[in-house]
Amino acid sequence: MSARASSPRTRIKICGLTREQDVDAAVDAGADAVGFVMYAPSPRFVTVVRAAELARRLPAFVTPVLLFV
Repeated sequence: MSARASSPRTRIKICGLTREQDVDAAVDAGADAVGFVMYAPSPRFVTVVRAAELARRLPAFVTPVLLFV
């Protein structure tokens, strides 16, 4: 058995996305998860409604993640 076969696969999450084109680019680049910031003082903040809109663009194999501070 090779070392690669015995190691768990690294998963990639890209966080702080606010635009449709960035969500699409993350998916196209192979992200396993996409994060949305729920902290209002952050420049990357999105409302719950906006996060839901963006998450609807994700295929079933990409996990949406909400970041709370």
